[in-house]
Amino acid sequence: MTEAAFISALPALAFQAVLVLARMGAAVMILPGLGEQDVPALVRLAVALGLVPLLLPVLAPGLPEAPDSGGETLRLVALELAVGLWIGGLARLLALALSVALQAGASLLGLAALLVPDPALGGGASALGRLGTLAVAVLVLSSGLHALPLRALAESYTLMPPGSPWPAGAAAEEMAEAGGAMLALALQLAGPFLVAAVVINLAMALVARVAPSVQVFFVAAPGQILAGLALLALLAPTMLELFRQALEAGWASLPGLR
Repeated sequence: MTEAAFISALPALAFQAVLVLARMGAAVMILPGLGEQDVPALVRLAVALGLVPLLLPVLAPGLPEAPDSGGETLRLVALELAVGLWIGGLARLLALALSVALQAGASLLGLAALLVPDPALGGGASALGRLGTLAVAVLVLSSGLHALPLRALAESYTLMPPGSPWPAGAAAEEMAEAGGAMLALALQLAGPFLVAAVVINLAMALVARVAPSVQVFFVAAPGQILAGLALLALLAPTMLELFRQALEAGWASLPGLR
């Protein structure tokens, strides 16, 4: 390619780069691991920008030329942002299962009073819920699972080329299914805490029945917290492994990877 031809092709390449950045950037800002709020926004932006030169040479032949009207340009960019947020949101939704499970465990075992603001769970999150969010980020990045959503984004151009109509019904159905899968996984992970809470409360109720003058629930609160922490320490390796397997299986069915 001559210098003149390259210069004349720059506007089209710039527009195509903006389209790729819109989809990748929207997803990277919310993906588990890469898109955590604890990661500085400039780092997330740098990751998104770094993906553009890697993908643009491969995707350029299938990307549209720069349209003449501003309205069409905004439509194309908005569609790319929507696709990125959709795929990134599906990945993020399933990854919330561990945080939700530990948040439920904290409520069941008397640890919900230790509040730690968390970007994923809000200001009312417990210390265990915050621990779950940090554990997800470490697990995803250390195990290489973050490559699955990135691959889904790259492959999504075959499924949804830029400019194709937005599948609102299918997207809403996918999000609903992902939410159901997240809640099912969270309940599965929180199951041992539920059983422990039932057993502990039944035991305290029996003691209170036998010795009504003793403030059983007040006296047993420290023991309940210690028992909850001991149960968490015992089950943490198994929980993380089950969560990793479920996350890998769930992300393998992201749009573009099916």
